[in-house]
Amino acid sequence: MSFEKFAFHPFINAGILSAGYTTPTPIQAQTIQPVLDGRDVLGMAQTGTGKTAAFVLPILQRLLRGPRGRLRALILSPTRELAEQTHSVIKVLGRKTGMHSVSIYGGVSAGPQIKAVRGGAEIVVACPGRLLDLMGQRVVNLNAIDVLVLDESDMMFDMGFLPDIRRIMSAITKDHQTLLFSATMPPEIRSLAMDMLKNPVTVEIGASRPVETVQQAVYPVEQEAKYATLLGLLQQTGSGQVLVFTRTKHRAQKLAHQLATSGVSATSLQGNLSQNQRQAAMNSFRSGRVQVMVATDIAARGIDVTQVSHVINYDVPDTAVAYTHRIGRTGRMERLGNAFTLATREDLPMIRSIERMLGVPLKRYKVTGEEMPALPPTRRVGPNERFQRRPMPARQ
Repeated sequence: MSFEKFAFHPFINAGILSAGYTTPTPIQAQTIQPVLDGRDVLGMAQTGTGKTAAFVLPILQRLLRGPRGRLRALILSPTRELAEQTHSVIKVLGRKTGMHSVSIYGGVSAGPQIKAVRGGAEIVVACPGRLLDLMGQRVVNLNAIDVLVLDESDMMFDMGFLPDIRRIMSAITKDHQTLLFSATMPPEIRSLAMDMLKNPVTVEIGASRPVETVQQAVYPVEQEAKYATLLGLLQQTGSGQVLVFTRTKHRAQKLAHQLATSGVSATSLQGNLSQNQRQAAMNSFRSGRVQVMVATDIAARGIDVTQVSHVINYDVPDTAVAYTHRIGRTGRMERLGNAFTLATREDLPMIRSIERMLGVPLKRYKVTGEEMPALPPTRRVGPNERFQRRPMPARQ
């Protein structure tokens, strides 16, 4: 299958070419046409499988018809980083369409966001809190919304955004299309979807399992040996970008400082940072100036760096679903990723829970004495594990 099947406008085909897409990913192949047909869609697929383009492309096609210079598409995101990431995808795919998009979130001055909305933006990508603020100031009017997207819905539910989402939806008086995308579909989200969607087309890619291009391993360790084990792993990860997960903001900040003191190029991404600090950390990681990013679950939700070669769970996550979110940050598109988990005795019940969800045991690799932890053997990515996407062209 190719994108030609969808008969996109030539301006949109130019964006597809610019983005380097050649063949739709499974989530794109199964959701784009229903969205083009005006159906409500409930789409579930893991991070890194192309969900954003699956709704951005048909939205652009729809907005090319009808009035311009007014807000017609609203995309709700749980984090500032994810909002910016989606906004960037819209700019690339819609570069020839003349559509104007703006991202709205807290932590920064509202002035430029207000100016962009009043300047005639057709698409808003927003975090619920700041959007409600601007709605209260009568800056944002949702009366003309044609399409509403709830992106990473499970994360928004976990972060307590459900009341805000309901307030936002109640302000959309026009009959509209609703698209709900998520990496996982716990019962609460499925129930929410049934309340918000009208006779939706449901697409599930890979259930709740992580992408198949992620090689996983567990390193049983004592708590006091965690840091030495982490250093040993980092010494063997090569030149790829490494994402290290901790359970708390304080631990992320402290661990990044420890790594930097040990001579590792590291930074942290956690909720105590200002927006400018978060952006600086992300820019340094994306550009490769910093090799290791230490992050919490919520902060990392907006990270979309295709060069992440390794995810290391310094702290085991609280749920099996959170585990799939974490390791989905590697193994993107045509790359093989690695996910390593440092597990103490207290973590073993959660490891067993993760294994039950995956349906397979995770391989254990022993760390004894002063030995450096051995990385599991790597394998090649099989042809059925590849997403057909050409590398992005170099920026001019």
